[in-house]
Amino acid sequence: MSDDGNGGVREPTADLHLSRLFRTIFAQPDADAVAAPWDHVRDELTVRFPKIGPLMDDVKTEVLAFTAFPRSHWTKIWSNHPIERLNREIKRRARVVGIFPNAAAVIRLVGAVLADAHDEWQVADRRYLSEASMALLYKTSDTDTAAITSGA
Repeated sequence: MSDDGNGGVREPTADLHLSRLFRTIFAQPDADAVAAPWDHVRDELTVRFPKIGPLMDDVKTEVLAFTAFPRSHWTKIWSNHPIERLNREIKRRARVVGIFPNAAAVIRLVGAVLADAHDEWQVADRRYLSEASMALLYKTSDTDTAAITSGA
């Protein structure tokens, strides 16, 4: 059993049930299919937790914003794991240094961590968002020919 943060106790099976409910939202094949499971989860949770309905309504647009991107991007942008990983790496390196002599030293350390992450994401087999998947964001590319008209 665990504390639910509100002074109550929550069964471990309740956590499993909640995670399964929310996974149904993110397991949809396309953007149009995501809204219905969100509403279903909201309705199911509102029965037991009446205050959650309006909260879920308020954040629906923000949480489901990932659906505006191509399906191949969804797993990369629906969580904040990459940012959490970067923050952990910055903290780990900061602990090694201990005390920074000035703000510029902190900026150099954070810049080095971000540069390393950027380099890793650019490598073909570990690329965070591939060039091909990024091309799906735009209907045209900068290699299209354009007509040049004179101002006369």
